[in-house]
Amino acid sequence: MIDVTDRHCRYFHRLLAPQARLYTEMITTGALLHGDAARHLDFDAAEHPVALQLGGSEPDALARSARLGADWGYDEINLNCGCPSERVQSGAFGACLMAEPRLVADCVRAMQDAVSVPVTVKHRLGLDYQESYGFVRDFVGTLYDAGCRVFIAHARNAVLKGLSPKDNREKPPLRYDEVLRLKQDFPDARIILNGGLAQVPDCVAWMQRLDGVMLGRAAWHHPDILAVLDRHLTPHEVLEHALELPVDDAAWAESVLERFQAYVVRQHARGEPLHVLVRGLLGWRAGRPGARQWRRLLSDPKALRAEGPTVLRRAWDQLTAGSAQDLRADVPASSVGQSRM
Repeated sequence: MIDVTDRHCRYFHRLLAPQARLYTEMITTGALLHGDAARHLDFDAAEHPVALQLGGSEPDALARSARLGADWGYDEINLNCGCPSERVQSGAFGACLMAEPRLVADCVRAMQDAVSVPVTVKHRLGLDYQESYGFVRDFVGTLYDAGCRVFIAHARNAVLKGLSPKDNREKPPLRYDEVLRLKQDFPDARIILNGGLAQVPDCVAWMQRLDGVMLGRAAWHHPDILAVLDRHLTPHEVLEHALELPVDDAAWAESVLERFQAYVVRQHARGEPLHVLVRGLLGWRAGRPGARQWRRLLSDPKALRAEGPTVLRRAWDQLTAGSAQDLRADVPASSVGQSRM
């Protein structure tokens, strides 16, 4: 989720899902140790619990970066061993690290020695077209022996040559059964499922069989899934008395907008570009009447420059008013009369 789950997007996601654990985009050790660490590490206290996801392959650099994250207040340090992009491979980290489990174990030990917060690992099931379960079992086993107890498994292989990052999120087949086997083989580890999860019933079903699910692109394109899942997991007696989670959807959404707009006003006054502040909202309310105008207005540079943070209110008024004409334009003529999920 590089260039996606920045701190402004995470703040919005926290408003939608008070119980979720949020993760930063992957940040390289070089960016922290030789760049503007404050720009990369800054976050709002409302984001807790929030994990810092690191990219790197040198134990000392990862230990120093993990210590920076812990000192900054992050609740977890996560090592990315799953990103397949060429940009990451050129730095010899990400998914290609799965070919070197002993090196990853050294990295995990170094980070654990440097911080008191949990050190976790995100990984794939395999590399290229080798689909042996033994590969991921041995990878996880090596890190388990090093003391890691939380594994976030993207249930696909990473194809390092010949597939784009987008294709790597879609084309390698999902193998959820192998993630279940990891839980069976490492019962006292926390195994989190990632990859291909886009529907609430699927997420709920997998949370009953594993220790959690991680959402990426689904939460970006349809942020409401976070709110629905959060409500599903919130006991009814808590939900009824939580002022920040009104049972009525319209009242709840209005409260989210007001709180996020107040955040935007503060951040914009500090010099944050408005288009960066609001881009995490583009998929909010997707599929509802008026959603097309919402996206269009929040993506319009002229409107953002002219109106500043007040553009959020005008976009919201258009969204809530709805537009039958826009709704018809969003639905292809060939699909009229068909049910859509």
